[in-house]
Order: sequence, then structure tokens, then C-alpha cells
Amino acid sequence: MSTFDESYCLKTFQDLLAIDSTTGQFRQIQDWTAAEIRALGYEPQITHKGGVLADLGGEGNPLVVTAHLDDIGLMVRHVNADGTLNVCAVGGLYPFYCVGENVRVTTGDGLVYTGTVCRTPNSIHVTEEELRTTMGDFRKNVCVVLDQPVKTAAETKALGVDTGDYIALEPRFTMSGGYIKSRFVDDKACAAVLLSLMKALREEKATPARKVLAYFACYEEIGHGTTWLPEGVRDVLALDIAPTGPEQNSEEHRVSIFAKDSRFPYHSEMTAELRDTARRAGIDYVMDIFTPHYGTDGDGSVLAGYDIRHAAIGPGTANSHGYERTHVDGLKNTYDLTWAYCMGR
Repeated sequence: MSTFDESYCLKTFQDLLAIDSTTGQFRQIQDWTAAEIRALGYEPQITHKGGVLADLGGEGNPLVVTAHLDDIGLMVRHVNADGTLNVCAVGGLYPFYCVGENVRVTTGDGLVYTGTVCRTPNSIHVTEEELRTTMGDFRKNVCVVLDQPVKTAAETKALGVDTGDYIALEPRFTMSGGYIKSRFVDDKACAAVLLSLMKALREEKATPARKVLAYFACYEEIGHGTTWLPEGVRDVLALDIAPTGPEQNSEEHRVSIFAKDSRFPYHSEMTAELRDTARRAGIDYVMDIFTPHYGTDGDGSVLAGYDIRHAAIGPGTANSHGYERTHVDGLKNTYDLTWAYCMGR
């Protein structure tokens, strides 16, 4: 079994977190990932719509291993009369999971302004009793307040802020006792795991047991990250988070093998291969099912009509699509299973 480079993985995760990449805001993170792939000794292939692939070696029966670079976030719907921003979600972001969060607004001209997601009214001491218990709603009572002295729509628009501008949430990475807390563990932690595997292949001069392609997609959060695949691909393995919950088997120290999500079951034979690989390699894994609101990029490939098998694995992760938490053991077990499967062990 290859040795998991924890330091490289965590540094790479934080490097990815430092780049705002709300779905559609792909250029900077795509370019960073392509540069990192070159530094590891591979030649990146850039997709037309946004995404990066790399050939990891091996021959025959091509396998794509994918992790996505895009994050959930917000977009300016319109500028309110008082200069605040009415916003809408990009991907599965809900008001109760982001009110109070610091954000960065990127204008169409590339200027960046900071701000905060706020309730309206925003001070509990001057909020009527019935409004205190009203759920947050992006259309009605949640806005973004810019860290700028603006009081009118005209003043905000004069900054260059307008409809369609992307809004990224502050990740707030921290780690203690092996527990990693941050937004966007989904899926930048798995992207870091995949880059770590690529680094190990080069350093150990190892060759996969079959042809393997790494695919860093940029549109998973809205459902079409891997709806295009290179010619000849036979299988897709998605690396993505495994949400924890009261009725879930997933746990932050383990890697989960996905049996089914909210769309349909994963390919039974490929899933069995992953399970058997984990058993043979002594990897700490669980089987789990994720409903009613979950899917991965492997689903997108199947729905696009490709004749492939698809499967998914990933680290147990709490608070999905919020301020997420996993453990470095979960990343290691995800790495170990990905390595063992690619190497045919």
C-alpha cells in the first residue's frame, strides 16, 4: 500500500480552499489545478467548458477517477434599494446554513468586495417577536451587506456590483485532534486526495493496473460536471463526501462505499469490487445509502448516456453543505481505497 502524504494533502486542500470557485467561477481554480498537475509531472488536458483531466498511466479498460473543484455559493439576484444585495443560491445552499457568514463578491470586472450574509432586520434586539422565529428566505428576509459605505442601489452599482456577480463564502478552515472543519470539504478535500494519489504514483514510479484518468470537474454542484467523458471510458469512480446522520453508517474516520443515492443504485458489480478491495487491503470502510437529496458526478455520466459502470466512495463528513467536518483518517482511508482499486489490489 502506498503511504498517504498527509502534509501534502492538507496543504493542497487549503490551497484549493483559498480560491473562490462557486459553480461557474471556474477559471482561477482550473488554472491552479492544471499548474499543480504539471508540477507533479503530468500533462493536463483542459475541457472547453471548464475542467481538467490527466492521464495517470496504465493500459486498457479506462477508468476515470473524478473529484470536483466547484463549491456551492450565491449570486446577486438584484441590488436592493438600500444598497444591500438580494441573492439566490448556486447549488444546494440554504439560508439557515449561511446566515452570518462572511463572503467575497466578485464583480464582472474582477473587483472583489467583502460582506456578510444577514437577516433583515439584522439585529435581534430590534426585531419583532414573530420575525425572530421566521425561517430565513433568500427572496424575503436574507441579504448580503457589503463592507462599503453604501446606502442606495445607485451607490452599490457604482462599485461595479450588479446582477449575476458571484458570491463565495469564507471557508474558515481549522483542524484539531485530526478533525478538519471547513466549508467545502465537499469536494476540495477529495480533490486534494486525488492530487495526493497522483503525487505518489510519480514518486513511487508506480503504474496503475489499468488505464486511469483523473478528472477534476467544475460543475458537479449543479449536475453536469462529468456529462462529457473522453472516448473509451468504461468506468467512473467519483470521490465525494459521505454525509453522516442518525440513520447513516458513514463516520468521519472511515471511507464509505456508496450503494445508492437519491437517483439510483450504483453499479452493483463495481461496488462489489470496491468492497472486496477494501476487505483485502484491510481498509476501514462502511457501506452506506444517501437519500433523499444526494448525487455525484458519476450519476451525471450515466444520465448523459455513456455506457459505463459508476461507483462512488468518500470520507464520512458531518454538516454537509454547511460548515463541514471530517477527519484526516477519513481522507487516508479514501486515499488507500482509491490507490488499491487503481492498482488492482
